[in-house]
Amino acid sequence: MLKALNIGLVDLFDILAVALILFYLYRILRRSRTLYVFVGIVIFLLIYLLSQWLNFKMLGALLNGIMSAGAISLIVIFQDEIKKFFYNLGSNENVKKFLTSLHSDQKEDIEKANQKLVPVVMACINMARYKVGALIVIEKEQKLDEYIQSSDVIDAKINQRLLENIFVKNSPLHDGAVIISNGRIKATSCILPVSHDYDIPKELGLRHRSALGISQESDALAIVVSEETGKIAVAEGGRFHLRLTPEQLEQMVAQ
Repeated sequence: MLKALNIGLVDLFDILAVALILFYLYRILRRSRTLYVFVGIVIFLLIYLLSQWLNFKMLGALLNGIMSAGAISLIVIFQDEIKKFFYNLGSNENVKKFLTSLHSDQKEDIEKANQKLVPVVMACINMARYKVGALIVIEKEQKLDEYIQSSDVIDAKINQRLLENIFVKNSPLHDGAVIISNGRIKATSCILPVSHDYDIPKELGLRHRSALGISQESDALAIVVSEETGKIAVAEGGRFHLRLTPEQLEQMVAQ
């Protein structure tokens, strides 16, 4: 069968590589509103390939014109997704380990940063005990300046009591999220992108959707304390980790 189609081993690897890239793009776009645009483009490409294979001259000429003019439009439409695609490639865990091994002093910096985050864990545990709703975002490698600059910037040292007071219900700063960057509380009342995933459990509210949204847009770790149940959840990499114990929360924050 393969001989009749004149398909060699290199062609199979070529097809596999394209399939993997398309699947990887689908996973990224599945969480955004541009998924159906991506599906439409794939259908368009299939029609284009079919017209070339069947040698449809008029249809082929029309599609060629659209292809040549559409490349720039695709870059504009998918600029955020393209950036995220290449960022995810570069931020792969194996790549991170390799880069960290080249800089031994970076390990010490990571350990010091993790020690500064201990008050965050303690504040979340205490707020969960008293069912105080909270949303805390910990910035990692990808900067969150656009969300920090559009909020109430305070740039304070991480302090357990300060975090708990921010999220007291009658506090003017309790709405929105707190963003922690470089071992400091950078801003409060931050407005985050809301996830539009359809498979989010109905019992999860706006805080959880915002936490998932920022984890889909960046590599940040978002901690949510539920006001209704007092349960702690973490959103990271576009995924939820629900009903965490204090030990599990500490492990995730220290990663």
